Amino acid sequence: MFHTVKTSVKPYMKLSDLIDDNPLLLLMLQHFNIDFRVIDLTVSQLCLEYKISDNLFISIANLYNGFGTKENETFSKTDLLQVIDFLENTHVYYRSDKYPQIRNYITQLQQNHPAKELKLIEKFFDEYFNEVIEHLDYEDKVAFPYFITLLKKQKGKSDYVPYSSNDYNDHHTDIELKLQDLKNLLLKYVKIDGDLDLRRRLFFALYELEFDLYIHSQIEETILIPSGICIENEQEL
Repeated sequence: MFHTVKTSVKPYMKLSDLIDDNPLLLLMLQHFNIDFRVIDLTVSQLCLEYKISDNLFISIANLYNGFGTKENETFSKTDLLQVIDFLENTHVYYRSDKYPQIRNYITQLQQNHPAKELKLIEKFFDEYFNEVIEHLDYEDKVAFPYFITLLKKQKGKSDYVPYSSNDYNDHHTDIELKLQDLKNLLLKYVKIDGDLDLRRRLFFALYELEFDLYIHSQIEETILIPSGICIENEQEL
């Protein structure tokens, strides 16, 4: 993963300073659909402008800065609906941005260096990303619609839904882990002469994807799933 500066985000801090310390926060802004022109806005001012709670924004920003979420942190239903929007935006980024970019770099390397190892790298990445797509499709078609229904459900309404936050938790996997194997193959075992510029771009893209997938998993495991379980327990009372 990219190194992240250990700056704990506070409401009074300026976004421009935080981004300068950790450019990966631009990914977070993109997933929130927040324009990068942040002027001299503080975190609180930006949140007010985009109708995001300080609590939610800071919790996710601190994940990008290398901190975990606070224990027993509570989030409103509006927060959690915004979390789902955020996660859905990450899916678009993985499918439409990072996968084509990385696949293109691997293809270029293979064309420049027709070694059998690079053909295996290409096959490994395609098989890995097929697993990622299955994971994202499951979230888009099963998990997220369930959470949206749960969050919009009126209190006391007892319609039975054969699914729960725990079901999602049991199904959940850390989809970034296999990227470590791919990076190790490229760093330790695949011999390529030259093409340092292309190889650097490939590595940076892999590190960026791995980092954002990790944050994606952390948001689900520390915000969405625990909050869903709390809401389900409240509705059973």
